[in-house]
Amino acid sequence: MHNTAALLIELGTLILALGLIGRLAGRVGLSPIPLYLLAGLAFGHGGLLPLDASEDFVAVGADIGVILLLLLLGLEYSASELVTSLRTQYPSGAVDFVLNATPGAAAALLLGWGPVAAVALAGITWISSSGVIAKVLTDLGRLGNRETPAVLGILVIEDLSMAVYLPLLTALLAGVGLAGGSVALVIALGTVGIVLYVALRHGRLISRAVSSDNPEMLLLVVLGLTVLVAGVAQQLQVSAAVGAFLVGIALSGDVAEGARTLLAPLRDLFAAVFFVFFGLSTVPADIPPVLLPALLLAVVTAFTKILTGWYAARRAGIGTRGRLRAGGALVARGEFSIVIAGLAVATEPRIGPIAAAYVLILVLLGPLAARWTEPLVSRMRRGRGRGKGAGRTAGAREPGPPSLHREAVGLTAHVAPEPEAERGA
Repeated sequence: MHNTAALLIELGTLILALGLIGRLAGRVGLSPIPLYLLAGLAFGHGGLLPLDASEDFVAVGADIGVILLLLLLGLEYSASELVTSLRTQYPSGAVDFVLNATPGAAAALLLGWGPVAAVALAGITWISSSGVIAKVLTDLGRLGNRETPAVLGILVIEDLSMAVYLPLLTALLAGVGLAGGSVALVIALGTVGIVLYVALRHGRLISRAVSSDNPEMLLLVVLGLTVLVAGVAQQLQVSAAVGAFLVGIALSGDVAEGARTLLAPLRDLFAAVFFVFFGLSTVPADIPPVLLPALLLAVVTAFTKILTGWYAARRAGIGTRGRLRAGGALVARGEFSIVIAGLAVATEPRIGPIAAAYVLILVLLGPLAARWTEPLVSRMRRGRGRGKGAGRTAGAREPGPPSLHREAVGLTAHVAPEPEAERGA
């Protein structure tokens, strides 16, 4: 009875604290992710108020949080959208991988952590935060900007890549070697291919089988199916998160929309628990020694993400200012970096502190980079004597269709596109 009371008190305190933290983050216009990580550090071993009774419950809640994060991410995409993005954005995705995974892998090898840790840290520095970036673009009013489809295309490629990367990482962390990793990769590629094929050809049948007019039944069926598939995927060394993501892709239409509405609050709750759990597993005293490497890695990979956005926007025919906005928007890291670090920390504990510090830096720097990269570079160029007129002329020459916002309000396609210099942040 005493243990139950302690468990309830700790859980109540933790959830209440998360609610207050989330409200504070919303008030100041920040993502709550860094505050959740700090809360985990405060409640963990070596923190201000360690949790004991509820630690096992929080661990299970963290696993559910990862599953729901990936399920809701999969529900955002249809199979046809994923296939289209693969066909049109794969060069940008390849550049993104090379520019942003390489610094992480190189850092791990320079620190003497070995090849498996290098694969893990490469993933941490590679993947941008879809959640943080979507919120920043919304807050800045850029969803209708001409560079935004290029940004979203990069995010889609990254998210789909996780369906291959996570099983491979899981196999390597399990110590199965190159042969076992190759088998896991083949299984992952085959599974993704089969799911995309079934979703394209028979997605309506799957959605109809799951569909229900009763919200309670829809919630139970979708959640039960997701957890079941995630468990089977974990048993096959494919990764529970990937299984949840594939379930989300397989559902479409009204079922996907209804499931998003019902599951979003659960996702937010358990995702917060997941970030706290990662903080719990990190000893605060381990972070100061890795602050300098984390800061250097953050600076380097912020620059490489800006280059990635520049390249992707350039392929789409966007002018200089739009390319800078696209690059700045991609800087933030967040949920996926923590998911990868959470998998790797059991095998390589040294990844935990540097990943926590790295994400804390970039999840704070990301919104600032999205807002200020283009204005700062423009000012630097003007300071070098290029003048405002040259920037306006270059922006006015930028080709392309009308903005998504204009199409949404019904203006016809023959309306001339607005000059890039007038579409500022």
